[in-house]
Amino acid sequence: MVELIVALAVGLGVGVVVGALGAGGGILSVPVLVYLLGQEPHAASAGSLVIVGLTALVSLIPRSREGHVRWRDGLVFGVLSSVGTVLGSRLSVLVDPRTLMLLFSVLLVAVGVMMLRKAFRARRANGSGAAGAEGASSGRRGGRGLPLLIACATATGFLTGFFGVGGGFAVVPMLVLALGFTMREASSTSLLVMIIASVVGLVSRIGTSISVDWMVVVVFALASMCGGLIGAPASRRVRESTLTLLFGVLLLLVAVGTLVSTLLGN
Repeated sequence: MVELIVALAVGLGVGVVVGALGAGGGILSVPVLVYLLGQEPHAASAGSLVIVGLTALVSLIPRSREGHVRWRDGLVFGVLSSVGTVLGSRLSVLVDPRTLMLLFSVLLVAVGVMMLRKAFRARRANGSGAAGAEGASSGRRGGRGLPLLIACATATGFLTGFFGVGGGFAVVPMLVLALGFTMREASSTSLLVMIIASVVGLVSRIGTSISVDWMVVVVFALASMCGGLIGAPASRRVRESTLTLLFGVLLLLVAVGTLVSTLLGN
């Protein structure tokens, strides 16, 4: 019963983050499933894909109504990233669980620092009076070429499959860099990519010996879906740089907690 209550409470918070930022579901849910709910890392990664995929699905609804989802680009990116997702999922089950969580901690630190830098740059630009500085990009097509798009999509998919994360934490900056999306377009389209990547990650795990605690995962997912419906509209009332700053801090805190728990564990 305690586990279900924890899954309900934390799931709601995770959903709000995903709905608001179009990212963060897997990064937050995997450590919770492992260290608070006692699931084996590989099982937590698989369960996380279910949670992230469903949360992204419901969060996509209000974003699509606002017209911020770029469907064609999202589908192309999602399909390309699927190749990396399959590779990452297959490799994940071959890695020692302790090593998997240590690598996950390193990834969290790297992404957290990137988020903080982005937030501080946006705040400085906004403070200098630059028009539309917050959360905006040039709106141009990146012009970086198909090879970079393929590389970015494949790398994002690999991380999704390997760590059981929805990929949104990597998809958002990838879309801005490679395709010239605005932040709002990127966070919205990222939800579509997360759905595709999560489905592919789950399918690629079929036939493995992973055993998922479905009761906990279902409760977590339902709560997260409710949070996603809250986070999407709520994000419109908060400065994007503030959301990004808080998210970056949260990532670093989760990284520290994950690292300490892994090093002190058996």
